[in-house]
Amino acid sequence: MWKKIRIFILLLILATVVQQTLQEDADLNWGKNFYVAVYPVNADDSAAVSAYINTLTTQDFEPVAEYFAEEAQRYQLGLRRPFEIRLGDKINKIPPAPPVESSILKVIWWSLHFRYFAWANSPSTSVKPDIRLYLLYHDPQTNPRLAHSTALNKGRIGRVNLFADPSYAKKNLVILSHELLHTVKATDKYDLATGLPSFPDGYANPDKQPLLPQQFAELMGGRVPLTESTAEIPKSLRLTLIGQKTAQEIGWIR
Repeated sequence: MWKKIRIFILLLILATVVQQTLQEDADLNWGKNFYVAVYPVNADDSAAVSAYINTLTTQDFEPVAEYFAEEAQRYQLGLRRPFEIRLGDKINKIPPAPPVESSILKVIWWSLHFRYFAWANSPSTSVKPDIRLYLLYHDPQTNPRLAHSTALNKGRIGRVNLFADPSYAKKNLVILSHELLHTVKATDKYDLATGLPSFPDGYANPDKQPLLPQQFAELMGGRVPLTESTAEIPKSLRLTLIGQKTAQEIGWIR
């Protein structure tokens, strides 16, 4: 009896996963835009971060929507605004961090844990979101180095580490946009060991002559290549582009 129940539960989970995968693939036909809810989190539990979060408005994230609209037009997507961003309520819990050791079982467990967290911590917004990003704000005075951000295509959720300081606002939007594309199947295009963009897919203009220095960063490459061994983080989205490989991964071109 219990064996039959276990088999039924496993089949139900499998059916749910298959249904979700088919829906996610269908969504990448870009027949409609994605609504993205961004939920601020005071990762330091500090007064300074809390004060910064209280200043945030949906308008602060409008440059992200505008950036993707411009890039979509460049690829002739036929959808005026692929993403709409909505600021959600502050979340008082910190989403689970990815495992330090990337064993398959630990990653699977973390993924399930994170998806459960998102299910339990998604305050309603004006429009039901297709994508949920948890923005973990840190005080740069006490935490000058950000941990790696991460996002999942399964469940379309992200855990994004940012600085709670107006001087970092434009760089924050670059990080947010990078993680947002992960939720629609874009992959990283940089060397994990060095952080340098991978050639050619991690270069905004791989056909440029001379190749270096580049003027822009490929968004999923993460940095502007300057020399064979150096690259810099773009100061704003205006210094980034979506490359052809990334556009192909997210369904903007075939």
